[in-house]
Amino acid sequence: MNTDITAAVKPEYPVVDRNPPFTKAVANFNTLDYLRLSTITAVSITVGYLSGGKANLRGPSMVTGGLIGLMGGFMYAYQNSAGRLMGFFPNDGEVARYKK
Repeated sequence: MNTDITAAVKPEYPVVDRNPPFTKAVANFNTLDYLRLSTITAVSITVGYLSGGKANLRGPSMVTGGLIGLMGGFMYAYQNSAGRLMGFFPNDGEVARYKK
């Protein structure tokens, strides 16, 4: 079994930052990342409301669904942003922006 982590997947695109810090990855969110985050959150709020069943459970269920969707949407946007910086996703904009 190969346990060498350096032999893992190689990036297909130019690498901007091999190990981007949290703040840089979040600052690198683009419009599509925010759109995905908002969409996942909105769908989760709706599903939470509809799965609440009785009227007195819809509010708490909607809030819980919204929080889960917000966290999931943020993680998805963060993954895409960090992936672009690390060269795993198309990153023409990032290469132009961070070109030295």
